[in-house]
Amino acid sequence: MKMILRYMKDYKKESILGPLFKLLEASFELLIPLVMAAIIDTGIANGDKGYIYKMCGIMVVLGLIGMVCAITAQFFAAKAAVGFGTKLRHALFAHIQSLSYTEFDTLGTSTMITRMTGDINQVQTGVNLVLRLFLRSPFIVFGAMIMAFTIDVKSALTFVVVIPLLSIVVFGIMLITMPLFKKVQGALDKVLGITRQNLSGVRVIRAFGMQESEIESFEESNSLLNRFQIFVGRISALMNPLTYIIVNGGIVVLIWSGALRVEAGFITQGAVVALVNYMSQILVELVKLANLIITITKSFACAHRIEAVFDMKSSIEVKKNLFLATEQTDCKICFENVNMRYKNAAEDSLENINFCIKKGETIGIIGGTGSGKTSLVNLIPRFYDVSSGRVLVDGIDVRDYELNVLRDKVGVVLQKAVLFKGTLRDNLRWGNENATEEEMIRALELAQAKEFTDKWEEGFDKEIAQGGKNLSGGQRQRLTIARALVRDPEILILDDSASALDYATDAKLRAAIKSIQAEDKTVIIVSQRTASIMEADKIVVLEEGSIAGIGTHEELLKTCEIYKEIYDSQFRGGQSEVKSNE
Repeated sequence: MKMILRYMKDYKKESILGPLFKLLEASFELLIPLVMAAIIDTGIANGDKGYIYKMCGIMVVLGLIGMVCAITAQFFAAKAAVGFGTKLRHALFAHIQSLSYTEFDTLGTSTMITRMTGDINQVQTGVNLVLRLFLRSPFIVFGAMIMAFTIDVKSALTFVVVIPLLSIVVFGIMLITMPLFKKVQGALDKVLGITRQNLSGVRVIRAFGMQESEIESFEESNSLLNRFQIFVGRISALMNPLTYIIVNGGIVVLIWSGALRVEAGFITQGAVVALVNYMSQILVELVKLANLIITITKSFACAHRIEAVFDMKSSIEVKKNLFLATEQTDCKICFENVNMRYKNAAEDSLENINFCIKKGETIGIIGGTGSGKTSLVNLIPRFYDVSSGRVLVDGIDVRDYELNVLRDKVGVVLQKAVLFKGTLRDNLRWGNENATEEEMIRALELAQAKEFTDKWEEGFDKEIAQGGKNLSGGQRQRLTIARALVRDPEILILDDSASALDYATDAKLRAAIKSIQAEDKTVIIVSQRTASIMEADKIVVLEEGSIAGIGTHEELLKTCEIYKEIYDSQFRGGQSEVKSNE
């Protein structure tokens, strides 16, 4: 908790003033029964209307002052809680951004979203309630008992019996329900995970006609959550009847014993009314305190989940303030005895990778599904680290670069084309925030995207939906390529980024990409299509994480059986036919 509570340091004043004003309000509340007793014993007993009006005025003033104190306390508590939540959310988001792909793979996106939203909101609510009630409720309980003793010691002994009984019921129920509430939270997380998965994959679910199956899965998880909540709810529901039985029993005893003592002349009728009011105040505050502790328990559970994310350190060690002198070498990128294994994997995804890419070369990478193509290119911008060996860029190990310096050299177009909500201009400037309109137009031309963007009346102000949902797959891919080209990178990585393009557009794109080689750009094309890489300067063939062959298209047809099989399977209808489509 210390790690999380440090975000309260800017709200020390509010954290002190909030509880203080609540205590002030509680003090005025404890005075109300005494004023009521005075009205009954003096005003009503003597028929003194002036005294009654005066004391009623005092009661109203006490109520107004208490209300002002309560509002002030609410203001400070809310300000501290909301400010704390905001800072915590910013810090958690920044920490998540610092994590590597390995941590994302381990924890999972849906879990991070839940901890960024629901968990932080629960902790924020806990902080708010603690500042408002944590001191107030015990103060009222013990204050009411002390005030009762100032009125009549013998009658107040009822409080000595009632308060422990109430505490046993309230805190006993609380101790039983706390672990159950943790199970409820776990079941809720599962329902939220299924909901997110269904909403994000709704198109796939409908395409495969799996609505009924997913509904059944959701109903099963939802029913489990429902059973947990009903079970906990039934136990929690015992609190009100049991506490009211005890308090009402205490009130009956107070009235009975008070009547006898009034009859005997030891106390007044107003004193009995005051004692009953104090008993009611104790009941209300104990119930509030129990609910507060349940909320705090939930908040602690959520806080530990948030801390677990903060405790995760990036597996990529980032070096800062380095001055790197680029070595004079013809090799732009070099893999030296590289092995790479994903966290918790049983075996390496890449084994003994050795090859170099010269400046200005276009390299094709091909292989079957799961052969390690994406894993290989992810090592260049250091999305993952090698398990052993080295990846060199400009003769320097990528682990010796500052991440921003290394990634400024690289433009990556990932397998999944991701666009962000905003205008076309906003999306293109992800690659270069200072890009001019001419640079963006050139990038669109190279990516073969200008042919459809020119048809948009809004031009660069065209609104793109989240994820590019208002565009076709081919349009999204071409815009992500344009975004990478706007960056004007030294190294361009196209990771199966033309899979949604037809052969003709793919051929135009490859011709445009080839034209930028004159600018000494190094291009790496990962593809399942031999047509997309056959004109590359060098082709790397991967098989089960190892290099099965390196060479030109013609060389590999003669020397690499795996490449030949891939080529034959795609050109079975005749090589001339495919070339004519290009």
